[in-house]
Amino acid sequence: MNTLFRIGMSTCGLAAGAQATYDALQAALRARQIPVTVQRTGCLGACHREPLIEVVHNGSSDLYGPVNPAGVTALLDQYFGHDAAPAPPELAVSRRSDRSDYPFLGRQVKITTQLCGVIDPHSLDDYLAHDGYQALRQALTMSPDAIIQSIKDARLRGRGGAGFPTGTKWEIGRKQPGPRKFLICNADEGDPGAFMDRTMIEGDPHRVLEGMLIAAHAIGASRGYIYIRAEYPLAVRALHEAINQARAYGVVGRNILGSGMDFEFVVKEGAGAFVCGEETALMRSIEGYRGMPTMRPPYPSVHGLWGYPTNINNVETYASVPSIILNGPTWYADLGTPRSGGTKAFALAGTIRNSGLVEIPIGATLREMIYDIGGGCRGDRAFKAVQLGGPSGGCIPAELLDTRIDYEDLRATGAIMGSGGMIVADETTCMVDIARYFLTFTQDESCGKCVPCRVGTRKMLNMLTAITQGRASPGDLERLTSLCETVHRASLCGLGQTAPNPVLTTLRYFKDEYDAHVEDKRCPAGSCGLHGIEHETHNGHGMRN
Repeated sequence: MNTLFRIGMSTCGLAAGAQATYDALQAALRARQIPVTVQRTGCLGACHREPLIEVVHNGSSDLYGPVNPAGVTALLDQYFGHDAAPAPPELAVSRRSDRSDYPFLGRQVKITTQLCGVIDPHSLDDYLAHDGYQALRQALTMSPDAIIQSIKDARLRGRGGAGFPTGTKWEIGRKQPGPRKFLICNADEGDPGAFMDRTMIEGDPHRVLEGMLIAAHAIGASRGYIYIRAEYPLAVRALHEAINQARAYGVVGRNILGSGMDFEFVVKEGAGAFVCGEETALMRSIEGYRGMPTMRPPYPSVHGLWGYPTNINNVETYASVPSIILNGPTWYADLGTPRSGGTKAFALAGTIRNSGLVEIPIGATLREMIYDIGGGCRGDRAFKAVQLGGPSGGCIPAELLDTRIDYEDLRATGAIMGSGGMIVADETTCMVDIARYFLTFTQDESCGKCVPCRVGTRKMLNMLTAITQGRASPGDLERLTSLCETVHRASLCGLGQTAPNPVLTTLRYFKDEYDAHVEDKRCPAGSCGLHGIEHETHNGHGMRN
């Protein structure tokens, strides 16, 4: 009788108490002398049910959670007790290997996250057992131009948010003269509520390395930097271990797999500045300078790290590459839309019932994501809006729930795809306060280099604060809109250019809430600074008398 217990030990699992559950499971197995393999894995995505334990037993695959130390006994009794009794029904998540009986998992299409929660991320053997580095072996038999054409045909677009065609970016890098080129993986991930990159690296680090190695072969780069924030200690550890294992296996270093290709990885830990998610600021940080953006053009593909051609993609973009090489570009392209192939991962958070990491085909609707997968809002409260793209994105209201999750469709609403943050707000959420929250973040994270961002975001924040405190006058909304447009047009980098998005979209779709704050001095949702403030008089300057 072969039995395997898998337990998710990523950051989300550990935060939910997975270490105590793991220790209790190991102790109980020793006490009962049950010969069972216990495998530590990454996150399966269902963060709302952590700690999760998967039991692979006699050909079946059952998933349980949340399992606390006391729940371990019930699981062992079910599978190994003399009078086998089912575990408490509230612990059962799924009893099918395809998870079709649990919509949160069953409705997903996993590519970049397919091995997260399935393999031990610290085991190269586990990765190799699931076709690990087979895509690299295949790519090394292909010409760089053939690889780039495959990425183009797959319609893979940059998953960092801008959606620039990946194959085109690689082609530009490939055509640059000179023997020295660099590759960068942007794993900085600073959006509030975002955890896609962290989860992928913690759960399947070799996939990211393999994607980067294929990109290096296509472009002609010999050194790659993985820029990751130091606040991700588990992911940093996973990367270092994976690189050392890959070097021992022969896919890192000199003459990789006998192909003549040389490549080395460097893990650069960032200090957690949000602006370093911008590619030029990120490069300055790697070079040892303060992370501040510079003018473009020239673009990194032409003049990047230390002045050499540099290709920058994010974690999810590189993680998509091995599956494209193994399964073919047509397979990948067919999963998405005519302009964008494949899948996109999202960190679903906020007032949603089922929070976690979700990977779906591009082109699915917001309604499918929030209701079919996310289960709607907690407490059966009414859905009000979803913020996409973090501080750089925008709020989409309930009447646009049938919008497709696609770069162009989302942009038409005033929001953006972004790197994948998706924060749900219900009827108790003040949309003015949501805009103020994100402006607080971007203003604090502004590097201060350019005046429009440094001064403009501060003035925008002051105006939003005044609105939520009942100190605004009717003309302030027009002034706020004008200021947003100025900051958007005049800022140096993407941080400042997109900082107004949460304000502009909430003004566009929730103008009545702004009017209530300014004219009636009340918060319709009853949740911001105006809650409880009634019948106060105000002077013409927006100040309380």
